[in-house]
Amino acid sequence: MEEVFYLNSIWIILGAFLVIFMQAGFILLETGSTRMKNAGHIAGKTVFSFGIVALTFWAAGYGFIFGENSNFFVGLSDFFFSGEEAENSDYSSTAFFLFQLAFAGISLAVASGGFAERAKLSVYLIFAVLFSIFVYPVIAHWIWGDGWLAEHGKQDFAGSTVVHLTGAMAALAATILLKPRIGKYNANGTSNNLSGHNQVYTALGVFILFVGWFGFNAGSTLVVDDAFFAFVAINTTLAAASGSIGALLISWFVLGKSDVPTTLNGTLAGLVAITASCAFVETWAAVLIGFIAGITVFYSARFFDKYKIDDPIYALSVHGVAGVWGTLSTGFFATPKLATVGQAGLFYGGGFTQLGVQAMGVVVSAAYAFVVSYILLLIIKMVLKGLRVSEEEEVIGLDLTEHGSYGYPEALGEKNSKSAI
Repeated sequence: MEEVFYLNSIWIILGAFLVIFMQAGFILLETGSTRMKNAGHIAGKTVFSFGIVALTFWAAGYGFIFGENSNFFVGLSDFFFSGEEAENSDYSSTAFFLFQLAFAGISLAVASGGFAERAKLSVYLIFAVLFSIFVYPVIAHWIWGDGWLAEHGKQDFAGSTVVHLTGAMAALAATILLKPRIGKYNANGTSNNLSGHNQVYTALGVFILFVGWFGFNAGSTLVVDDAFFAFVAINTTLAAASGSIGALLISWFVLGKSDVPTTLNGTLAGLVAITASCAFVETWAAVLIGFIAGITVFYSARFFDKYKIDDPIYALSVHGVAGVWGTLSTGFFATPKLATVGQAGLFYGGGFTQLGVQAMGVVVSAAYAFVVSYILLLIIKMVLKGLRVSEEEEVIGLDLTEHGSYGYPEALGEKNSKSAI
């Protein structure tokens, strides 16, 4: 029994390391998807925002999610987690703490996409703290703690709603309030493609996220004794693969050429979608879930662009829309044998009960994350007298205006200052 305890704890720590390493994927993904003049800012922001999450999660976030004596919104114990709390019988509570901290960091990394290339650094830093205290922990408590959605049997194995949809709704609030980047839309409403500066970075970032996702999904089994994590890993792989193929095919069919950014986003959309259902559905369903996510992300990105919602990182489509689909998918495909939480899905004789629970969880969680994030940003806007850098600062780039140096000094340095504009 003691040997299993240590093996489980090692597995959880390994999962935490993989999820934390996903931050490297976000650095490459977001930097490659944006312009060269903002590269250093975006890369550096990803690193120190994880530091903000770590400290706030240690001080309050973990206690709000998993603490005892809870109210409707949060738990009320285990603040300033010491690492010496009593262990449970299956694994180390300290290992579990680090694992959950890593998840909180991913949700904020998703939210950061809504701030890309136009927000003041001070605005983002303050929002990072507030998001990590008032937004993410509440939804995580509702679903993963002893909250009311958990009591209803809400199925979200590794966080399509808790992590991805929550971050995407915060990104949506930021995107709406910050408004589009300069030059994104013309006076007649047409859109300009402000291409990212390095597609290779973006692709490498996606693949790092793909690998890290095994910590995300398979690590969420928390135990190794029955090797169920291997089944979860297979579902994760197949969904990502089919998401990639689905996005490639739909872009080829509609545009006449296979679009690389769309294909990469399809891979991520497949991963996001299977995150809720990876432990509850059979492998054929994982393939279908990922494939639908890959097609959906193509049309979703076009929808947001049509309505002038400037989303440089495609956080709303990849993490938001795919997160909604992934959460709802268990209401269709969860099997009686695998549904250790909630009930079987519609296609397995469970009726509409679980689908209704999933839909309720999506609506309530999305609304809470969006409304609270919007209000927090409005307060920050009043205090700091604006959320966005000046037009001149945006044109020059946030590397120079916010940090005093370029991420690519040889390409955008003083001698080539004109090219920076």
